[in-house]
Amino acid sequence: MAGQSDSGFTVERVSEFEAVQSQLDGLYEEIRALASKRPNDAVNKYKLGVVNSVLRRTNTFLAGEMALEGFEQFSEDAVPTNSDVLLVLSQYLSFLEKMRSDNIQLNHGTWYWVIDGELSGIQTSPPRKLGR
Repeated sequence: MAGQSDSGFTVERVSEFEAVQSQLDGLYEEIRALASKRPNDAVNKYKLGVVNSVLRRTNTFLAGEMALEGFEQFSEDAVPTNSDVLLVLSQYLSFLEKMRSDNIQLNHGTWYWVIDGELSGIQTSPPRKLGR
């Protein structure tokens, strides 16, 4: 259930979280479209660079927490497939959503971020998997 957490979210951290999650969402949708047509095709070097850049930003935001145990970014030498990238992005998005769900609270029918242990005025959407 969503609620308060002691993860140390601040207004700045909420802003960075939303930026990172938005970038991952965008990449996920792009790669999902590619994977639905050609799941076993290799991701080209440019796209892989973009994916790795967003993963590095996300890993920096997570500050030592691992969204996917033992994984930081894709190797450019072992080119992943569209479905490989989709799997990893999905795991990162699920991890971030769990983090978000642990740091939001419902108040009078609207969801808000919890900042420094207190309900903030920053609205957000409901948890994606309410009650799980």
